[in-house]
Amino acid sequence: MRTTRIYVELELHTGAEVLLPTAASTHLLRVLRLKPGAALTLFNGQGGEYAAELASADRSGARVRVGAASGVERESPLHITLLQGVARGERMDFIVQKATELGVQRIAPLSCEFSVVRLDAAALRRRVEHWRGVAIAACEQCGRNRLPRVESVTPLEEACGSGAADALKLVLVPQAPATLKTLSTEPRPVVLLIGPEGGLSGREQLLAQRHGFQACRLGPRILRTETAPLAALAALQALAGDLAS
Repeated sequence: MRTTRIYVELELHTGAEVLLPTAASTHLLRVLRLKPGAALTLFNGQGGEYAAELASADRSGARVRVGAASGVERESPLHITLLQGVARGERMDFIVQKATELGVQRIAPLSCEFSVVRLDAAALRRRVEHWRGVAIAACEQCGRNRLPRVESVTPLEEACGSGAADALKLVLVPQAPATLKTLSTEPRPVVLLIGPEGGLSGREQLLAQRHGFQACRLGPRILRTETAPLAALAALQALAGDLAS
């Protein structure tokens, strides 16, 4: 039987008893309907995880007894940053969720010329916090003990200038002559740039290339903005990451 994994922003120590935050308590007690004695796994994003047991449940919430620590990690050796043009509604949630499952270490949502989503600053902050919650839930499900960094929405030009100097920078362009297989797959950081629903403008493609991005294609078909990053991430992980093992 699969043990429920819970992320907590708390210091964890073997032998301690901790009161879980309201959201985690509600999930355990009202959604999963767990009873005292149920086995859990806790992690706080700092690496490793802890066996735990639901000690008690009352109006104050779920109190958990922390057990033995394990240093297990499930991170990919391939450090990937996803620069993703913001997609509408559930499409962006889907991208963040699946990119987390596929081992991305950093997700940078972008505002682009052809972006469909136009929100004010306050709404964008709320959306980013929501995406961080999506990433946390994905880590709970897939077994990762380190959270990917989900950054604030930034203009494409600013994001293109960030990242490691030695990174392999890739931008997906349907008509590009190069493919992922023809580009270098030696172990080094990868920055992957994906446009929004309307794609990247010609100016943005040139801008990305001036920042060192190499244009490449995935195949003969044009993929949607929520399909392209996941196909590319899976291919990269198969070529040089942990899906190859």
